[in-house]
Amino acid sequence: HSDAAELFDPEKLPGFHDPFAGGGALPLEAQRLGLESYASDLNPVAVLINKAMIEIPPKFAGKSPVNPEAQEEGGEMFGRDWVGAQGLAEDVRYYGNWMRDEAEKRIGHLYPKVEVTAEMAEERPDLKQYVGEELTVIAWLWARTVKSPNPAFADVEVPLVSNFMLSTKKGKEAYVEPDVEGNGYRFSVKVGVPDDLDKAKAGTTAGKRAAFKCLMSGVAVSYEHIRAEGKAGRMNAKLMAVVAEGVRGRVYLSPTAEIEMVAREAVPEWAPDLALPVNPRDFKTPNYGLDSFGDLFTDRQLVALTTFSDLVGEARQRVEEDAIKAGLSDDNTPLRDGGTGATAYAEVIAVYLAFAVSKMSNIGSAATSWMNDRGAFRETFARQAIPMVWDFAESNTFADVGGGFLAALERGVDVIEFLPAQGVGTSLQMDASSQSLSATRLVSTDPPYYDNIGYADLSDFFYVWLRRSLAGQFPELFATLAVPKAEELVATPYRHGGKEGAEGFFLNGMTKAMGQLATLAHQAFPTTIYYAFKQSETNEADGTTNTGWDTFLAAVIEAGFSLTGTWPMRTEGTGRMIGQGTNALASSIVLVCRPRLVEAEVATRRQFVSALKDELPEALVHLQRGNIAPVDLAQASIGPGMAIYTRYAKVLDADGEELSVRAALALINQVLDETLAEQEGDLDPDSRWAVVWFEEYGFEVGDFGAANQLAQSKNTSVEGVVQAGVLRSSAGKVRLLRPSELADDWDPHADGRLTVWESVHYLIKALDAGGEASAGELVNKLGATAELARELAYRLYVICERKGWAAEALAYNGLVQSWPELVQLAAQPIVVEGQQTMEVGNG
Repeated sequence: HSDAAELFDPEKLPGFHDPFAGGGALPLEAQRLGLESYASDLNPVAVLINKAMIEIPPKFAGKSPVNPEAQEEGGEMFGRDWVGAQGLAEDVRYYGNWMRDEAEKRIGHLYPKVEVTAEMAEERPDLKQYVGEELTVIAWLWARTVKSPNPAFADVEVPLVSNFMLSTKKGKEAYVEPDVEGNGYRFSVKVGVPDDLDKAKAGTTAGKRAAFKCLMSGVAVSYEHIRAEGKAGRMNAKLMAVVAEGVRGRVYLSPTAEIEMVAREAVPEWAPDLALPVNPRDFKTPNYGLDSFGDLFTDRQLVALTTFSDLVGEARQRVEEDAIKAGLSDDNTPLRDGGTGATAYAEVIAVYLAFAVSKMSNIGSAATSWMNDRGAFRETFARQAIPMVWDFAESNTFADVGGGFLAALERGVDVIEFLPAQGVGTSLQMDASSQSLSATRLVSTDPPYYDNIGYADLSDFFYVWLRRSLAGQFPELFATLAVPKAEELVATPYRHGGKEGAEGFFLNGMTKAMGQLATLAHQAFPTTIYYAFKQSETNEADGTTNTGWDTFLAAVIEAGFSLTGTWPMRTEGTGRMIGQGTNALASSIVLVCRPRLVEAEVATRRQFVSALKDELPEALVHLQRGNIAPVDLAQASIGPGMAIYTRYAKVLDADGEELSVRAALALINQVLDETLAEQEGDLDPDSRWAVVWFEEYGFEVGDFGAANQLAQSKNTSVEGVVQAGVLRSSAGKVRLLRPSELADDWDPHADGRLTVWESVHYLIKALDAGGEASAGELVNKLGATAELARELAYRLYVICERKGWAAEALAYNGLVQSWPELVQLAAQPIVVEGQQTMEVGNG
């Protein structure tokens, strides 16, 4: 824009604003870069997180801690320089430890240690080293129970167990063995590998017949029976095992009546009675009678969380008294009114302590499970949903590891110490579709992904505890009993009368929000929007599109934006539960937007397609050279494709009707597929044959006749492909060899019929069997062929994605994602029989 330069002062960095601030990653990094950072969100939990990261630390940066230990003359901390938020962090640590110690005085009797007796060691020789010792419990492992559907055992509460294995670590295996005795049963813990490992791993599940089976009689226990028992209030829990802290790791112990009795002594004075939403996609527990947020916790967990929540207020009073003694002003001005004295400082410490309690609740619920491969808790929110957990793990809030309060506290302190604590930061509760700003700012945001995550519903899990601790400090922020939901820009069908209503709500709201951004964004800078939502819907007529993408893009375009660029950014963690073993997106796609030019021309569909075919191949090569993961390629291609679409005022089809965003996305994906197919022209004839055959048959068997006919069209022969070492032909049938079936001693230098196809699959074999070092050595040997192999991996991934071949897709995606490391390793010296040699290929 011609007036953009006039709006930009080169002597001053622009202000930054994220209207969908969420967890605050973008505002935090903007502040770290030196920009004035403004965060806003409708969700009060998000607002509080941003206050804790960008608003509070600068106000108290460089301050000494006020706790008595830090103020004690001659002490280790007295007189030292406190940089940034280090003083804050030290006070959070001190008063958090005080909370922990005070809580243990009040409720520590509910968390006793376990004494290892001689009698226990007689049954378990591995326990002899602990005889006479009292071990700290890390977790109590419970199994939910219902009355048996078998009339003969109608009084028996049978366990619903998904897995009896406690530890699957090699050499440290442990498991629960149920012992049936007359009309009852008991659990005992054994060490070693069970005789029937598969049976132990299956617990009491019933496979396809039903949900579970009765431990006493083997009768099927259906989901209908479990739901009826749960809704009638007859679902209980029985202790299966105890996990204690040993000298060299976890110690698994059998439960006792005394240990279980202590847990049942807990009587909570309060529980969050907020009803869980009727949202069957994300909340499974209401199906089984667990209808409120309070139902997601055991009585002992509720006692612990309410005790710690109340101690936040007591700690706040102690901080204020100590702050006055340390010299902070006693002005009684709260933080929300701009206070920086003792009252405000005490409230600041309370915020961080409340977050520690909130963090503790994530592992301190009955929706937490035990990961037997790691010997650790799987938190409630391992994914963005609250599932029904049948055998759950109850943490010890006073243990120094796992789900204890101190573990949660220290993780928070580690973050606080390294917060930027500089410049200006502001966090406000505002609706993105109607907010207004006092000045234009650089805008970058990560908006909701259509119906992907129900943030407001899920946030209530934490909101109920934060509200109990902090409602007095932030009366406006915690004015409602639950997180506001009516205005939340998420396409939630149950809230908007079905799928169509949800889509309309999302489109209208997002259009308004994007319109506000277009109005408020600084014209000297583009608006950047992160979007990590995967295209997945395939329709034979329309091609591959996705309602989440086309609805979001329609809102962006309707708001007056055009897309001028795009690039994937690695934002999604590899450890996400939703990403493990799946083709989940590795990146967010950053859309670079500017207001659309007023003089934009109208184009026909033919012009649009012609422009796509001219420009998209070059953009695709650029993306591939940037080593974008195949799983992200279709997403990233939306950017250059929509940049073409949005450069026009509108695109008209043959009937003169405006081409929809959905139709444009389908055309972009079509041209993308054609472009990848055209890249096959660089392949050798055998590889071209293999690609076409793979698209039809994968690694399954096909007829020789069809294979021979295809080979003739590709200027090769079936016998030639067999000689290339990638095909097996016998009795009129042919089949491509899987990577695991390829020769172990293959050397591309000695291969008289080297193909790109076999290069890809030998690389996958090497990566799987020998890791990146082995695959890197092979990249070195392949030289220039290696780059062709990488390009082919993209094409094969797209085929697998379309066909739904998940395992194969993961292999091709993994190869490309590892490529930078493989190339680096390929250039390093190779050690052969004790001698170093240097082999540098062309890859």
